[in-house]
Amino acid sequence: MSDAALLMDRMYRRQRHIYDATRKYYLLGRDGAIAALAPLPGETVLEIGCGTGRNLVAIARRFPNAAVHGLDVSSEMLATARVAIRRAGLEARVTLAQGDASEFDPRTLFGRAAFDRVLVSYALSMIPPWREALAQAINVVADGGVLEIVDFGDQAGLPRLMRAGLRRWLAAFEVTPRDALGEVVAALAEERGARARAFALYGGYAVRATVERPGPRIGRDAIGPSPAWTGRSIAP
Repeated sequence: MSDAALLMDRMYRRQRHIYDATRKYYLLGRDGAIAALAPLPGETVLEIGCGTGRNLVAIARRFPNAAVHGLDVSSEMLATARVAIRRAGLEARVTLAQGDASEFDPRTLFGRAAFDRVLVSYALSMIPPWREALAQAINVVADGGVLEIVDFGDQAGLPRLMRAGLRRWLAAFEVTPRDALGEVVAALAEERGARARAFALYGGYAVRATVERPGPRIGRDAIGPSPAWTGRSIAP
């Protein structure tokens, strides 16, 4: 077992039982990112860092004609995800695998090289080699596909004391907001001939980013001609 898997298993061996009940109050923007996936019937969705399976269940319910896949490095979290998926009656539509977000082989784990839609939700802030994980997430997006990201932002629009307190609290859970996320997303996308945009939510509490791979896909709107990261806050 890798060091990353051991760390996550130790952290979540007990927390996984109350994770969803507590995190729903501060992991903001997840449902907006899920809605933005909008896979067409028969398309594939992968969540990297799927944790307890909360998002996988939401995706499978919202898009009943999509094939849904989940990856996580923690066997403890995957155990909880399997229970959640089974209780939701979605075992036939959701596939789980254990792997490191920064270096997994999708063909070995899932039998395919790429996915039409990829989601990374509040995972990059917990992955030390987060740039490598982000690069890998873009790499496994199929031609014409989209990567949706939501995570903690730089909190630039929050009061200074609130920001300092939030940072200390997050650090207690091994969470580090990636202040350069927007810029890194844009740079990695450009290297791969993809388009990207990012914007802040709730005064920078969270950040949303989208990467669109070039290629045809009937029925999907383009993300628009605004690839630059501005750091501005907009209404979610």
